[in-house]
Amino acid sequence: MSDTPVTLENIDPLLLQNQLCFPLYAASRLVTRLYQPMLEPLGLTYPQYIVLLILWEDGPSTVSHIGKRAQLATNTLTPLLKRLEALALLTRERSSKDERVVNIVLTAAGEDLRAQCACIPMEMFKQVGYPIADSLALKRQLDAFLLHLENLTPGC
Repeated sequence: MSDTPVTLENIDPLLLQNQLCFPLYAASRLVTRLYQPMLEPLGLTYPQYIVLLILWEDGPSTVSHIGKRAQLATNTLTPLLKRLEALALLTRERSSKDERVVNIVLTAAGEDLRAQCACIPMEMFKQVGYPIADSLALKRQLDAFLLHLENLTPGC
């Protein structure tokens, strides 16, 4: 075993094993796949569930607020919100003060769905079987990492 410290200069940057992005991508896909059997009977996709979580937590919100919290661009978020509106889970209303602003409000059915989703987070912890303390530590690290990434300008 080498005592040479790992630095960006002494690793091959194009090996998959050296990519930070790959385990994040793979973990995201695998975790999202675990949600499917719980969300499908409710007629929801994972991104729709995320939007509902935001609305349950924050209450009525603008599209831009939801987009920022969900890390989704408007062109992705708008069709998603339209589908949730078609399911009668929320309403979209233009602001009377500024018609460029669209307010999103849960309907009674959208509020009621919260009770049906209440078991999902704990069921996920059970299914994953990863220690809760480790999960919470990982979440804190990822939150800090996301905050760091939000302040970066992409480029090579």
